[in-house]
Amino acid sequence: MAPKVYPNQESTTSSQSQSHNQYCLSSKRETYTLWMKSLVLHSNGCTVYDSNGHIVYRVDNYDRKGKREVNLMDQQGNLLCTIKKRLLALGCWEGHKYCSKSNSRSQEQQPWFEVKKCLTLTGKIACEIKAGSKNLCIERISIGKSIAFRIVNKLDGQIIAEGKQKQSSSGVVLSNDVLTLDLAAGTDHSLIMALITVYGLICGKM
Repeated sequence: MAPKVYPNQESTTSSQSQSHNQYCLSSKRETYTLWMKSLVLHSNGCTVYDSNGHIVYRVDNYDRKGKREVNLMDQQGNLLCTIKKRLLALGCWEGHKYCSKSNSRSQEQQPWFEVKKCLTLTGKIACEIKAGSKNLCIERISIGKSIAFRIVNKLDGQIIAEGKQKQSSSGVVLSNDVLTLDLAAGTDHSLIMALITVYGLICGKM
């Protein structure tokens, strides 16, 4: 029997009582499981589980890959960010955050972040990111066919997130679309997940 993406997947429901806010920022390091598939008929997208097997983020692209606009959602389907590929710029994406106003959610006009793909295919850096005052980049990690990566602060070289192919508790290596995602303390998890979504689009995984 093939190992499961996450052992507690069956216990996950959309009626979980945990608020998404508790996942946005954390004072300690966190580890997630990132599955580069949507729960909707295992179609294009991704699903993110916390260490208890609860879904915390999801992207559902259904039967289409490489869409010009995708949405990052929390476990209850609330929109957190819309990611758009800019039509007139080669390899450029921008993310627009959603905020709550008067019991509704609206998209902010100014981009939350901008991502520019590095056109050198053999280089270490896959893309460069501008998010407010932060300058980040996503570095490729060469591990087989996995899309292993790390997100790095260009100012001081700090690794703020790293994704590598997951192993089960018994040491079995899962498929190359299942990653263990380690997040540094104080990281905005929603921002990191939005950036990983862009990286998935760049790599043709969504």
